[in-house]
Amino acid sequence: MRNSSITPEEDLYHKLKWLMFFRILFASLLLGSTIIVQLKENSFPPDKSFIVLHGLIVIIFLLSIYYAFIFRTVKTRLLFPYIQIGIDTLLVTLIIFITGSFTSIFSFLYLVVIIYSSMIIFRKGSMIMASFCSIQYGILINLEYYGIIDPYFLKESSSIGNYAWNLVFFKVVITMLACFAVAFLSGLLSEQLRRTKKELSVMEERLERVEKMAYLGEMAAGMTHEIKNPLASLAGSIQILRKEIPYDPEHDKLMQIVLRETDRLNALVSNFLLFAKPPAGKIERVDLESALAETIKLFQKNQDTSRRVSIMSDFSPNIWVEMDPVHLRQVMWNIILNAAEAIEGGGLIKVKTYPLKHNYACIEVSDTGCGMTKKLIQSIFDPFFTTKSSGTGLGLSIVHRILESYNTWLEVESEVGKGTRFTWKLNRIDIPT
Repeated sequence: MRNSSITPEEDLYHKLKWLMFFRILFASLLLGSTIIVQLKENSFPPDKSFIVLHGLIVIIFLLSIYYAFIFRTVKTRLLFPYIQIGIDTLLVTLIIFITGSFTSIFSFLYLVVIIYSSMIIFRKGSMIMASFCSIQYGILINLEYYGIIDPYFLKESSSIGNYAWNLVFFKVVITMLACFAVAFLSGLLSEQLRRTKKELSVMEERLERVEKMAYLGEMAAGMTHEIKNPLASLAGSIQILRKEIPYDPEHDKLMQIVLRETDRLNALVSNFLLFAKPPAGKIERVDLESALAETIKLFQKNQDTSRRVSIMSDFSPNIWVEMDPVHLRQVMWNIILNAAEAIEGGGLIKVKTYPLKHNYACIEVSDTGCGMTKKLIQSIFDPFFTTKSSGTGLGLSIVHRILESYNTWLEVESEVGKGTRFTWKLNRIDIPT
């Protein structure tokens, strides 16, 4: 993944910094407008209403400064935005109360709070804040209507008592409905934006991987051909010498070592060539259940693995795909082998198939192995990368290259100590008659 990728925590931190900046900007604008009104009314010394408003502005400034100081030390980062925005709703309610309550023009600030809450804590958080705003506004207007409180900056002609109760009720209901409507719509947009960002991040990672694989593939294709020819000559020469020279146990043992290591290098180079340039497959209609069951059965014949690892399958019937059967079995074999090697001692591997929308079939392989960190997941498809004491580290690289030729890819989910799940999609076709 590229260095430009931003983690969810970093994204939240960035948004909260902007929120604190705009809160200070709002307080500054409110302070400036208050001073302008005070100058126009020649209210010096300021009356009680202006003193309360100035006090509210000071509180906003102090809260913003406090948030900025404690933000980096807060451990519950997910709770912190809820606390900040919840306090903002209380400040908006206080502003509305000071500036006329029922007749205040600042009730729209509830909608502003809900909109930016949807950007920071998404749909669920914005609905919570919409409920909080509605409750506060309803309580405020009820207290004013029954004469329990009297708002500041209120002229007698603008008193709530001059309005019919049904008009008061209508305005309260409309304000509440507006809060929930804005929360729903802005939350929906923010969720779509979050999904789009996630998809773009995944596509960026895949594009980077494809670019790297393409470069390595071009380089590897040329290197493997240059290596295979000398190896073949070396193996042939040793075999001829072994037949022609007089038998000597020590010399024969050395020749066997050379031939064995030559075969091992040849197998490694062949696998590398398979990674660099997978052969074009012969596309056939394949019954997914039958092909995977056959591969699993063959894998279970390995006694060392079958003694400690159980494989459980859950296949949806009548799923057919178009793929080279050899490629399908090779992909499945490598993934099951990788899952088995990730399990220390005893464990379980689950293989599952099921249909998806838009004519896709999904294959899922999960294990109860050691799991992987996010950093490790970013490297598992690199050639020759392995965390095992044995193996070439080409298995998953080859799987990736094969699936890439079918316009699909592996998706990996893993948790350290709990296991890993690999999933990939294939185009599903109608059952042949």
